[in-house]
Amino acid sequence: QVQLVESGGGLVQAGGSLRLSCTTSGRTFSTYAMGWFRQAPGKEREFVAHISWSGGSTSYADSVKRRVTASRAIARNLFYLQMNSLKSDDTAVYYCARRDSTPSKVVDEYDYWGQGTQVTVSS
Repeated sequence: QVQLVESGGGLVQAGGSLRLSCTTSGRTFSTYAMGWFRQAPGKEREFVAHISWSGGSTSYADSVKRRVTASRAIARNLFYLQMNSLKSDDTAVYYCARRDSTPSKVVDEYDYWGQGTQVTVSS
């Protein structure tokens, strides 16, 4: 059974930074891509970023580009999402998700999801 656990969310003032973490356990012997998504109240879940198994390929939503960096630790089951210059529009529940294939921006193409971590940006 694959499990993903996010951490690092919280309350931050506009312009501040947060680093989200995601650990994945179970069946980690295969290669996979990790995606980050968010869902604000009353809105659909949307793509934020993804990173390939090697960590050499990343992609970002236009709304977060140049403010967000996805990375992975040397311990390959640990992933990060560094978020800088946060805005009130970034307020949402953030999810990490694993896809046992190449990276994708499509929510439905991910196989496993974490429980989410709340990020609240105060203006």
